[in-house]
Amino acid sequence: MNVYEEYQKKLVTPQEAVKLVKDGDWVDFSQTCSFPEALDEALAQRRDELRDVKIRCAISMKPVQVVEQDPEHKAFTYNVWHCSGLDRKYLDRGLAFYTPMLFRDCGSYYRRGYAPVNVAMVSVPPMDSHGYFSYSLTNCCMQEVLDAADHIILEVNEHLPVIYGMEGDHIHISQVDYVVEGHRDVGLAPGGEATETDRQIAANIFPYLYDGITLQLGIGGMPNALGGLIAGSDLKDIGMHTELMSDGYLKLYQAGKLTNRKKPVLRGKGVFSICNGSRELYAFLDHNMDILSAPMRFVNDPCVLRRMDHFVSINSCIAMDLYGQVCSETSGTRHISGTGGQLDFVTGAYMADHGQAFLAMTSTFTDKAGARRSRVLPRFTGGDVITTPRTQAPSMVTEFGVARLSGLSTWQRAEAIISIAHPDFREELIAAAQAQKIWRQSNKR
Repeated sequence: MNVYEEYQKKLVTPQEAVKLVKDGDWVDFSQTCSFPEALDEALAQRRDELRDVKIRCAISMKPVQVVEQDPEHKAFTYNVWHCSGLDRKYLDRGLAFYTPMLFRDCGSYYRRGYAPVNVAMVSVPPMDSHGYFSYSLTNCCMQEVLDAADHIILEVNEHLPVIYGMEGDHIHISQVDYVVEGHRDVGLAPGGEATETDRQIAANIFPYLYDGITLQLGIGGMPNALGGLIAGSDLKDIGMHTELMSDGYLKLYQAGKLTNRKKPVLRGKGVFSICNGSRELYAFLDHNMDILSAPMRFVNDPCVLRRMDHFVSINSCIAMDLYGQVCSETSGTRHISGTGGQLDFVTGAYMADHGQAFLAMTSTFTDKAGARRSRVLPRFTGGDVITTPRTQAPSMVTEFGVARLSGLSTWQRAEAIISIAHPDFREELIAAAQAQKIWRQSNKR
């Protein structure tokens, strides 16, 4: 039997395929753009006949029907490794649950049996002439998920790009139980528009960048603003090594700034683990030999990052306190995002010779009542989850400057952190630092 005959033999409708799922099963949708939309809809249709089916995913980019059609969790319980804006809404409404993790370890949870998988359902591009399917925009821990699965269903989507990988980037038709054809648009996550504050934060980071660095960027308005600054600058020979590739990198490639020529690891290749963004970005990646996908256990490994002498990591956070503790996951007990790879990259950047890590945030936010609040807090006491401990706090950035915290004592930290807080809150933060006995009387006000 040739691969096309085998494909036809395994090709079924989504409704037929999801009959593999039984009561009590763990089902895995992988993450972000590998979400199997047609299979999700078919599984949701079995709401009245199934019980206690647990589902894992991360960074949902489209409405999830096993959630939408079963708000009382009669059949399905939805669990997320990391939150998109949509996942945040599900969590707010009690429709989903968060699973704490470090991205570099996520695959090991499957490999070590902590995260069992009875049925894996994932989206992939069409099969090639040799019978292989690319994992496309989601390398991440896809191989570990599929290796752990008792059954595998592929949802073929011709809109997904084919992306080359260093390993863990494809599966053969002989290894799957069923194939369905989805024909759905790929989830889009265009980069957020940069605000004036985002541009100021980016401008504060820009002087620390130089030719030949390897760059890891988060997602959002500030990274996009920084990408624009770099694209219009004289910087050259930038490298890419990032867990999440977004449209910010596309700007740099188009401007000729991202060449990857000076990277010590995988020279000449831009490396990412997951990707979401615009259709233009997906088209750029299709069969692009200049870029590799790689497993998260490689991309986020501090021991890999330490080999990149001039590595620069730039991510965002939600709040910090005067001790240098950083929260990037919750606002009080309300879940916002996740640990993701922040601690991975903070750790690896510090280990690299000449490495730098920046965590950026606006100095204030406006609450639901319309009141302006400081993101710099005296201390965390409202249930906020600490993502980066004070012992690893790197350079913190707001629109008012950069505070480099490594090696600073508590009174030095308090002074540096307050210097980048909004001026309207500095006096009360000084008073709090005095009460907490971390303010030296000769500190600058």
